[in-house]
Amino acid sequence: MIENTPQEVKDLIDNSENKPLILDVREQWEYDICHIENSIHIPMGKIADMNEKLETDGAIIVVCHHGIRSRMVAKYLDGNNFTNIINLSGGIDAWSNEIDSSMTKYV
Repeated sequence: MIENTPQEVKDLIDNSENKPLILDVREQWEYDICHIENSIHIPMGKIADMNEKLETDGAIIVVCHHGIRSRMVAKYLDGNNFTNIINLSGGIDAWSNEIDSSMTKYV
């Protein structure tokens, strides 16, 4: 697992031939408020049930509100044969501050 800043994640999304999977692990109500375009939503508590449906060798960017829950999920995936896991440092909050200021914020 590696940590990437919002700008590094945006660059990866914009410039990769094989688009990374953006995995949002927040709760449904959080995802409904705001999310990164084209992300998929699997709440943190359901990751263990769903990880067989994720590709183990493609890039996966894990996202939460502040980067803490996503870091735990990223470490879990990293320990379960996933090879290219990226945690969005600072989470969707940092993304909304640095990349997409039109995004609705919440506490």
